[in-house]
Amino acid sequence: MFARLTRFQGKIDKADEAIELFKNSIIPAAKSQKGFCGIYFFIDRKTGSGVSIAFWDSEEDAIANEKSGYYQEQLVKFMDFLATPSYIREGYDVVVQAD
Repeated sequence: MFARLTRFQGKIDKADEAIELFKNSIIPAAKSQKGFCGIYFFIDRKTGSGVSIAFWDSEEDAIANEKSGYYQEQLVKFMDFLATPSYIREGYDVVVQAD
């Protein structure tokens, strides 16, 4: 399994709108992607700092997902909620998992 982590600085007053967008748009779109395993979305309501972690069957699936334009399309949806236009994207092999 592979995890793609995206860190961002959001606008504090837009947190609820960002959460609704994530639930109603990002998750349904992600579920249709090849190799998608799950996703989490975290926001610190005091600072606006946020993290999304998407899980994929493999790094190849995550890379194919980015090359398809899907990842960029989802980022564009969030531009109005970001305090800064920058974000950090990182990828990790999932080496330990507990349910």
